[in-house]
Amino acid sequence: MSRHHSSRSSYSTTPVIILYDTPGHSPQPWAPNVWRIRFILNYKRLRYRTQWVEFQNIEATLRSIKAPPSSVHSDGRPVYTLPIVVDPTRNPSRPEILSNPSNIAEYLETYYPARPVFPEGSRSLQSLFVHYIQEIFAKPLLPIMVPLSAHGLPERSQPPFYHSHISNPLPPGPQRELAWLSVKEQFDFLSSILDKNSLDGDGVCAMGHSVTYADFALCSVLLWIENMAPHDGWARVREWNGGRWIRLRDKCRDYMDVF
Repeated sequence: MSRHHSSRSSYSTTPVIILYDTPGHSPQPWAPNVWRIRFILNYKRLRYRTQWVEFQNIEATLRSIKAPPSSVHSDGRPVYTLPIVVDPTRNPSRPEILSNPSNIAEYLETYYPARPVFPEGSRSLQSLFVHYIQEIFAKPLLPIMVPLSAHGLPERSQPPFYHSHISNPLPPGPQRELAWLSVKEQFDFLSSILDKNSLDGDGVCAMGHSVTYADFALCSVLLWIENMAPHDGWARVREWNGGRWIRLRDKCRDYMDVF
């Protein structure tokens, strides 16, 4: 899938952007919110490196670098999640430290405008599309994918993950099939919307012909399924809607490097 590179080791003495991610059971990154940012960095051809943080060390690590919380609990407690981006390239003495994938995407587009992921006039509509992907489209996946993601973490990282997330994968059988049916309903609906682009686009990309931020957000979910549920999940999804989702994944293939 992704291609891991060491060719950027020559930049070790030159400040580069740092992308914080958490490892899974395989060399392939899995976290969809982090993939969303990695796609942008690769698309914009920005120099960066990945800083791997074990799941149980995320909050302590982010506090240690004074990263802002990604959100706040209803009781006022800060929430620390990945991705985090540290950018020392613009001001090495005071690097920018950013949390929340939407904030990071806005920052990268503002300060590195070459090869835009928000074509002119599309920022608000794409932001709405990404909100839909995260808050509605992906919701039926959570009962399936969150437990699988827990099992996909290194064993040393699993206990705290279980304490804060769903701990038991759905067993094979009617309950699991009903869950996948709910997922397919969302894919079918989104496919019917993207079909409207077939009149003046390729029917795959959200903005017509070229990949943008919206496509990266959607493809990040596809990679999550492919990495954590390759046989039960991705084997289904890649066949849905006339192969639309494998075509989108192929459109994004050139931006799947992991540095």
